[in-house]
Amino acid sequence: MKTIVFVGPTLAAAEVRALVPGADVRPPASVGEILDLALGKRRPARIALIDGYFERMAAVWHKELLLAMERGIVVFGAASMGALRAAELAPFGMIGVGAIYKAFATGELIADDEVAVAHLPAEQSYRSISDALVTIRHNLALARRARSITKASHDRLLASARARFYRDRTWRALVDLEPALASHTLVDLKAVDARALLVVLAKARTPKRPVAVPRTWALRQLIAVR
Repeated sequence: MKTIVFVGPTLAAAEVRALVPGADVRPPASVGEILDLALGKRRPARIALIDGYFERMAAVWHKELLLAMERGIVVFGAASMGALRAAELAPFGMIGVGAIYKAFATGELIADDEVAVAHLPAEQSYRSISDALVTIRHNLALARRARSITKASHDRLLASARARFYRDRTWRALVDLEPALASHTLVDLKAVDARALLVVLAKARTPKRPVAVPRTWALRQLIAVR
């Protein structure tokens, strides 16, 4: 059962291969790549979307994920772009995993930039150089529960993080504003969710859930240029 995992800054490829032996690990997904898999003659059994591009190239389309499911591929999502798409496509059979997916699925989170990070290129293993707002939010809540910071400090720091462009969001910047955070070890919520997805992939044989996808004009155009 071939499994393809699209991952970049959230987890290292080596960790993915260690948790899901035999997985075909690929860089963050961009528009058309999952469509190519869906239309190919040797389709994978499963696709796991963790990371995806969204700025310097077009993001994965919802319709290509739906087309993959129509063709019998089981599609999972978690942590980053995968959590967003899984929350949007759960009614059609995409399988979401993790706290971030659940927060988007329930409407607790709504902004795409919650999961956005700046990262280095492939040559530097896509290493993140900023921290996702969803991770900052999670860790401020942990610090508040541990009474390392007050509610007022929590609210002030979260507002500061939200006001920054995603490339400028770092835990280090918040520590500079609130030294009490220096004793808190940052928990990367995106990595936690990605590992939870990989555990599911390693253990489960998931039933296929075929869907019917309307061939809209835009989808026909995308198929035509592949």
